[in-house]
Parts: sequence; structure tokens; C-alpha cells
Amino acid sequence: MNKYLLSAALLLAMGYGAAAQTAKLPKGFKWLFDGKTTTGWHTYGKTTVGQGWKPEDGALHFDPKAKNNDGGDIVTDKEYSNFHLSLEWKVAPKSNSGIIFYVHEELPKYGQTYSTGPEMQVLDNDGHPDGKITKHRAGDLYDLVKSSSEPVKPVGEWNKAEIISNKGKLTFKLNGVTVVNTTLWDDNWKSLIAGSKFAKWEGFGTFKTGKIALQDHGDEVRYRNIMIKEL
Repeated sequence: MNKYLLSAALLLAMGYGAAAQTAKLPKGFKWLFDGKTTTGWHTYGKTTVGQGWKPEDGALHFDPKAKNNDGGDIVTDKEYSNFHLSLEWKVAPKSNSGIIFYVHEELPKYGQTYSTGPEMQVLDNDGHPDGKITKHRAGDLYDLVKSSSEPVKPVGEWNKAEIISNKGKLTFKLNGVTVVNTTLWDDNWKSLIAGSKFAKWEGFGTFKTGKIALQDHGDEVRYRNIMIKEL
């Protein structure tokens, strides 16, 4: 086997081959999930990934029945400042999850990922009770900014989500449609927090660098084609 074939074989064995993904990697992006392992992730406040999260058919599957009291939100090992995050999600009926960013991992001061990190909501709008709450629906900047539209697909179908944060400008896209545009850390941002459930949460929405998290809300969800470009 020549050195090029050997390199390709090693990449495939490590889960970085095209077969591990259903999307191509755009220029400047890097995989956050290789499609086969949980390398690069750990449960918040721990060193390994809980049993509820399993790579399966190129997706990262959270199965609440499999967690055996060993679940929890998972976070990237690395922190990010300015970035373009892209991934796909699919929920089971009545499920709730979320994509949380600028997570500051410091226990016991901050007990959960959402103690510090804002969230893009992942939800079955029709089946979960949160779907009846303004600013709690799929694509919303959770409890802070309502989506301008709802291009979410039916339960059981994949949705493409993008979070772009660059020098304080925050954009959410869902299935190619811009649904949230706001500015982080300015006076308006502070007002949004003051009018939310996070008003008295010290440190929430204040960090300008942090980890990215996928939420264990106790419901079944899948994520795939998780990639990031640092800006």
C-alpha cells in the first residue's frame, strides 16, 4: 500500500472520511463531530461523554433510555470566540434540546451549560409544551429573541441550523433562512437579559469566548454534520 492509500485508510479508520458524513466540508470549516466517535467532546463538568450520547449512522444520537443516569449536556473540548457553526438536527416527537454557545465551564460556580451560554432552541413545536411559549420555539434565541419566521421542518426530518457570531453580531439561520439577528453585549443585549428568566443569573450571556454544547433535556434528539469555521 503506498503512502497516499495508507493515509486515506488511516483517516477512514479515525472517522474522518467522507463516509462518516452526509455533507461536504466547506472551505475553512472543520468537523466538530467525526461521524463515528465522540472525540473532541465531554459531558459538562466531566472528562468523558455520558452513555446517553452515541455515534450512530453518522449522527450523534441522544437516547434518554440508554443514559442510565449518565447523561448531561456535552460540550466541545475547545473554546471559540468568533465562529460560524453549522449542523443538522432531528427530534423525536415531543422532544426538546438546544444548541448552547459561549459556555463557561466552571464548577461549582456555574452548574449547567445554560448558566452562562445563550441557546438556539431545538424543539418539536407542536408536540412539546415549550412550543406554546413565545421565544421558546425552534430557532428562537431561547427566552430572548423570537424567530422572525419558522422554516422548521416536520418532526422526523433533518433541519439545518447555523449560528454565526462575529465581533458581537449574532445571526441564527434555520434551513437557509435568517431567523434571528441581534447584537451581543451591548445595552440592548443587557435589556433582553433583564427581561428574561436569566435576569438574576450571574454571568449569563457575558462571556465572549466559550464552549459549544448540545443539550440533554431528557428527550431523544440527533445531530449530524457538525462543523465550525473560526472567523
